Amino acid sequence: MATPLSPTVIDTLLHNNREWAAAAVRGDPGFFQRLAQQQAPKYLWIGCSDSRVPANQITGMQPGEVFVHRNIANVVVHADLNCLSVMQFAVDVLKVEHIIVCGHYGCGGVHAVLNDTRVGLADNWLRHVGDVAQKHGALLARSPNDEHRHAVLCDLNAIEQAVNVCQTTVVRDAWARGQTLAVHGWVYALRDGLLRALTPGIDGVDAIEPAYRTSLARLDRNGAPGGSPASAMR
Repeated sequence: MATPLSPTVIDTLLHNNREWAAAAVRGDPGFFQRLAQQQAPKYLWIGCSDSRVPANQITGMQPGEVFVHRNIANVVVHADLNCLSVMQFAVDVLKVEHIIVCGHYGCGGVHAVLNDTRVGLADNWLRHVGDVAQKHGALLARSPNDEHRHAVLCDLNAIEQAVNVCQTTVVRDAWARGQTLAVHGWVYALRDGLLRALTPGIDGVDAIEPAYRTSLARLDRNGAPGGSPASAMR
């Protein structure tokens, strides 16, 4: 029986890579030559680290088409130099045209916040999601059950983090110089594999507040559009 340290376990990944590379060349002989020259993605994806939410696969994009940053619970913090550096490179160097902040139902970080579960060092990081829950406590309190409350907080967190992206100097400077750039808040449902837009595209400073109000009003009126996290995890 293979153990975590068995060569056969890690060798499986290397074998899979060779098969994938060979299939890619069969389908497009010049694929890797073009990819090696440059990347020209139009999208920056800021998502959760959850292994069930791979950006390229769920959007149908090929390598080189999406620039990706992931962390626990898809949080955007103005003091996070890792995230800000990714954003700056994507916007200023790669000239992406869209930044997508994508949450997902069944998020373990959101679950930990709602259940006040201690997970260790990440508790400090998840405090930012806790701030979102505190800010929208009245809306969350109207949820009929814990599953619905979880789904609503997943939506709220994606919306708030998208607004945080809009407030960064990276994005505001891009808008000030007339660069084409839109910010989007999305959520992904594990139960059906579908992405849902939570915010309209925000393409300038004046669009932030109207988009934010529209998104919250829709959520307040309809509840979590993607269903409960329990169904999302199936």
